[in-house]
Amino acid sequence: MSDIPTARPTETAAERATRVFVDHRELLFSMVYNMLGTVADTEDVLQETWLAWADRTGSPTGGTIEHPRAYLVRIAVNRALARQAAISRRREEYVGPWLPEPLPIPPGDGPPPAEAADAAETALRTESVSMALLVVLETLTPLERAVFVLHEVFGYPHTEIAGIVDRSPSAVRQLAHRAREHVHARRPRYQADPRVRRQVTERFLAAVVGGDLGALLEVLAPDVTLWADGGGKARAAGPHPVRGGEKIARLITASSAHRPIPDLRVRHYTVGGEPAAVLMSGDTPYMFLTLDLTPEGDRVRDIYVVTNPDKLAHLR
Repeated sequence: MSDIPTARPTETAAERATRVFVDHRELLFSMVYNMLGTVADTEDVLQETWLAWADRTGSPTGGTIEHPRAYLVRIAVNRALARQAAISRRREEYVGPWLPEPLPIPPGDGPPPAEAADAAETALRTESVSMALLVVLETLTPLERAVFVLHEVFGYPHTEIAGIVDRSPSAVRQLAHRAREHVHARRPRYQADPRVRRQVTERFLAAVVGGDLGALLEVLAPDVTLWADGGGKARAAGPHPVRGGEKIARLITASSAHRPIPDLRVRHYTVGGEPAAVLMSGDTPYMFLTLDLTPEGDRVRDIYVVTNPDKLAHLR
């Protein structure tokens, strides 16, 4: 069945092309962001996709595109794959741990019910936007990541993915299997109670702001890891992830004591259905923070902190 959009009365071909692209923009942004992990690169890919779409639909010899969504997804995914080499070179030169750029949602925000009914048109599924999963996806090859995102997050069948990435269905199934096994080995599936997650996050933030060593030791798992992304432009924990509950607790309390944040305010957000927070110094975002909990849901096993101002600018 064709998914050619119905033309509206008095609507020009250029206006229809723009409307179709805008209708699919959220889907494309979600897919590409999951593949790349940065807002700027995602926006660049969407711009390239729009230019290719506008050129194709504006050409008098272009003909009718019967499946606009499939056409746009194919362009966006392949432009994202082509951009991966440049992104990898940048990350090799990056100072300290690299974390995906946070895209938090303020409490109460989200797609309206009509959109929520269609998973392909809403923002990412809950697990897909968690910082913890995005960090694991960074360890996949670009093609494995694309296949994982398309299949596991957006529900595309292997046969359709094969056409998008120009591989055989059997090759795509092998890529999907390797990616799924790798992700599940690094991040087993479980879902902590949302209320417990929020309580643990609030306890952690209160201990951080108050510099309470004892409270931090209570909430941190013994093998907790701190991932701090300052990008060489802001204070961070060091050039490598820090591991160990006591070491991290002492590092946090020492930092709170020696460098208090002026005019500190905390904004609560949601990232992939999980609690997150942005610490504000006045009106300026100072730090993004989200936690990954143990399977029991009562202690913190991973702390993800972003202080690189370039990655916080869109949170103002």
